[in-house]
Amino acid sequence: MSELTTICDRSKQLLWQLLSTASALALMGAVSVSAPADAAGDDSRPTVWIELGGALQRIDTSEEKYTPPFLFGPTRPDPETVDPLSVGHLPRSAFEGEGKIAFMPEGSSWNFSAAARFGRSEAHQNLHQKSSATAPIGDLDITGFIPIYQHVFQFIDAKKDSEETHVILDFQVGKDVGFGMFGRGSSSVFSAGVRFAQFDAKSSTSFASDPDAYIHIHYFTFGAIRVPVMTNAYYHINQAAAAVSRSFHGLGPSLSWNASAPIIGTPQEGEVVLDWGVNAALLFGRQKANVHHQSTAQYHHGKYAYNPRITEYPDRSPDKHRSRTVTVPNIGAFAGLTYQIQNFRIRAGYRADFFFGAMDGGIDTRQTEDEKFHGPFATVSLGL
Repeated sequence: MSELTTICDRSKQLLWQLLSTASALALMGAVSVSAPADAAGDDSRPTVWIELGGALQRIDTSEEKYTPPFLFGPTRPDPETVDPLSVGHLPRSAFEGEGKIAFMPEGSSWNFSAAARFGRSEAHQNLHQKSSATAPIGDLDITGFIPIYQHVFQFIDAKKDSEETHVILDFQVGKDVGFGMFGRGSSSVFSAGVRFAQFDAKSSTSFASDPDAYIHIHYFTFGAIRVPVMTNAYYHINQAAAAVSRSFHGLGPSLSWNASAPIIGTPQEGEVVLDWGVNAALLFGRQKANVHHQSTAQYHHGKYAYNPRITEYPDRSPDKHRSRTVTVPNIGAFAGLTYQIQNFRIRAGYRADFFFGAMDGGIDTRQTEDEKFHGPFATVSLGL
């Protein structure tokens, strides 16, 4: 816990340093271009843009599934028609919030921006498969007053709860190098800066089963009273559980190219603009995985169920704590349409971001997995 707190504190300090640096660069840019701005004359273009929005992201990531030994036993429960491992997937979608502030000095082709994206998702899966009773008992016990109700079932249960969070921060300085390249009012902006990414995932998985429950009932009769005696009883008690946490925290240089071209209309009366862009980054950071799992299997067998012989098959593997410094390539792209009128914009489009080898998805050994996000997004911007 103390190590995690230290990492979080260091991350916060680093983020504040990056934000301070970006702010300083923006101020320096404003000062350096103040003279050309005065010479350029009247320019009604806003110098500050504030953008807020959201996205519905599809998450394409995977991890090694926890598979206790008894799931592959030769005896399978009769009611098992669905693979119990089908509940093992991670969250597949997440709602993402985002915000951005950009500063564009008057009369200058430079811009300075800071952007943040945050997403979180959960998945809860539960599978219960059970047979009909194999041996119901409804007779009276030897006292003649207390009924016996006991049923023997074959069953298999599988349950998994998981959650995922991700944070992506960007600080960039850009320059419009192709103003008018794609027609009147178009732009082509190249930017460079730094990107910070943080991915965290947690999951808990459990299984329980009795694949071969069976009790043979024999009755002793004393006059009008029948006493049930269970013979040739055997059954399993199989249980397993796993708790896993995984994370990646990385920081590195980033590059992007964003372009736009008007389709119809004018900025004063309202126009529709086509936007597109690509981005790339190389993140250096720490990849971690903490894994705990154990399973137990008890085989109850014997002539009488009231006094069974029990054979145990415990499997208690040692906990795994893995941590490694990694380099994660990141590429992404987006395309969309923007409606803008004067200092107000509404944008909608589709975006994708791929982080290669970001997560350790293994159970007992390391297994690298990609973290991929893609889906529609929408933003609203206001110029000041």
